[in-house]
Amino acid sequence: MQREDLDLANNHFRSIWISDVHLGTAGCRAEHLLDFLRHNDSDYLYLVGDIVDGWQMRKSWFWKQSHNDVIQKVLRKARKGTRVVYIPGNHDEAVRQYAGMDFGGIAIRMEAEHWTADGKRLLVIHGDQFDGVIQYAKWLAYLGDSLYTAILQLNRGYNWWRAKLGLPYWSLSQYLKHKVKNAVNFISDFERILATEARHRGFDGVVCGHIHKAEVKQMDGMLYGNSGDWVESLSALVEEADGTLSVIYWTEILSAPEAQPIMREPLQEKACAS
Repeated sequence: MQREDLDLANNHFRSIWISDVHLGTAGCRAEHLLDFLRHNDSDYLYLVGDIVDGWQMRKSWFWKQSHNDVIQKVLRKARKGTRVVYIPGNHDEAVRQYAGMDFGGIAIRMEAEHWTADGKRLLVIHGDQFDGVIQYAKWLAYLGDSLYTAILQLNRGYNWWRAKLGLPYWSLSQYLKHKVKNAVNFISDFERILATEARHRGFDGVVCGHIHKAEVKQMDGMLYGNSGDWVESLSALVEEADGTLSVIYWTEILSAPEAQPIMREPLQEKACAS
């Protein structure tokens, strides 16, 4: 989808979903998220889990001014009238004890119900509840998190050299996810399970995070949306005034000539097994 009339300096959406920011880690691209939040406003802002990375912060402290700035920006949006809903994930699971409470204009919920402008009822949830590794082998999840952090550190060094050569950012972990069969199967299974759960509960679709793979598509009549992450893909899910959902990749926007319209990944009308 393209919007020729989009003003790069001031975009307003009906809803924005962001997730998997991982504030408190070296891999968090907080400066890019802050830039995104400065250029994009919305009536509804959903923080769909793993906003702060408690797992990594228990191991070592990493907190830049830009991490503070992101939090302050979200609080400012709430004060100015944006309906902000924070749905904690597994990395910020400590916040779940405050579910049902509001702080600074931010509603903390285990999950949320969102009605789109065109009448679709969506379940908004982080999604770790449907990840068997998180639920039944948490030690393995911690190990995987440590390996993922190591890959990100390797990737930062590699992309430093790519930037010196004038080459665009390239994600090693995203490449591995898309190439390793088990990872591909896990993503497909996760998407199918979330869509099935939403159907069983009477929703028209689901928006989640957790797997760091931005997506918006139809799965046998169910709308599946994933807001991606702000570690690698720098992506968000947005709802237009007419209820249309799409993915924004902020790196693509930053690298595009200012005269070009913002490019988004549109809703894919393709059937997937449920």
